[in-house]
Amino acid sequence: MWGSSQQVLEFPGPQKILKTLGSLLLSSTAEERTPGTLRSCPRSDVSCQARYNGQDTCCFNYPGGQMLQTQFWDTDPAVGPDDSWTIHGLWPDHCDGGFDQFCDSKRKYSNISLILVDSGRGDLLDYMSEYWKDFRGDDATLWEHEWNKHGTCVSTLEPHCYEDYLPQQDVVDYFDKAVEIYQQRPSYKFLAEAGIVPSNRQTYAREDIENALERGHGAPVTIHCRRGIFNEIWYHFNIAGSLQAGQFVTADPDGQKSNCPARGIHYPLKRAQKDPSKTTTSHGSEPTDPGTPFTGRGNLVVSTLNQRRGCIISKGTWYQSGTCATFRAEKESDDTFTLKSSKGPCSFDEGILSCGDHVDIPSAFTAEDDKLAYEGRTTFYADKPPKGFTQSTVYSDQESHPIEIEITWKA
Repeated sequence: MWGSSQQVLEFPGPQKILKTLGSLLLSSTAEERTPGTLRSCPRSDVSCQARYNGQDTCCFNYPGGQMLQTQFWDTDPAVGPDDSWTIHGLWPDHCDGGFDQFCDSKRKYSNISLILVDSGRGDLLDYMSEYWKDFRGDDATLWEHEWNKHGTCVSTLEPHCYEDYLPQQDVVDYFDKAVEIYQQRPSYKFLAEAGIVPSNRQTYAREDIENALERGHGAPVTIHCRRGIFNEIWYHFNIAGSLQAGQFVTADPDGQKSNCPARGIHYPLKRAQKDPSKTTTSHGSEPTDPGTPFTGRGNLVVSTLNQRRGCIISKGTWYQSGTCATFRAEKESDDTFTLKSSKGPCSFDEGILSCGDHVDIPSAFTAEDDKLAYEGRTTFYADKPPKGFTQSTVYSDQESHPIEIEITWKA
């Protein structure tokens, strides 16, 4: 996967070649025109506000007249900065909420990174690599999908809308505008200014969230939740003129409405943080001590964002279905212990947790409260959460493994 502009090879693509040829040809003509510029638009009707009556669709977005700038808050796995929502796309919807998709197979591309660098927009690629993220870790495929499904359906991006069209100039303009509108809608800031910040304990009311975002946007927005977790925002616009050069006008939503519950909405932290120190003040009788963690027999319980998400099973993998495996913790020194399952001893072999007879030297673990620690760290990593009968590998180091997990002991 292409990660940033530094990772994309600098060889000349069609834009660089045609720009060079264009400049040579223009030097010998009386009337100079810059390749790739837009056709002029003498009138600027606002899409969805004006009815379509034969307007030039290079200057009037139709039929996709309402643009949705969509942002995501991904926590499982966590992607993007802790204090920023990420871009998902810029979608041209019909004015009634319907939409077209995959409108031009001839402009279907699978090399967005190369197109941006070839056009001289390595800066745009670098920004997208930080803020336009795919939760599966495959940003390039997400970018390709957004252009192929949505970008090709924007009427003002059609190649004939350009003077001396340069190949893929429409692609560059689509991503450039999507990023520009995203930067004008800092969702994290809009919410934080209203006291709505990520928390693994606090919940919020839908009305408060919608009001905070409406104040920032200037019009109502659409919010979506998944199992009570707030994770998606749609900002709605109509456009006066073309997508590339026109004015984005805030608009009321058309079509699908918010699906979040009225109250009890979770807006979780992206990444696990240590809880505040617990006080030792006694209030009445205290529960009896369940026993010292990581002694004798017990289960290794996996949690993400303070929510239980299955167990480590006997082979050392993370699993969400079935019965938790039983492990035996055996003291090695005053501070360390080893773990053994029915398969055999456990170790991190080249950073991967496994248990079995193949393990010659078990790893030495420590405990912080009831959390498993390895080499002083209580955070472990995985590529994706297990589903059904699929298991996930547990890693000791983050590297490119985006999911953070903690492992606790249950006697």
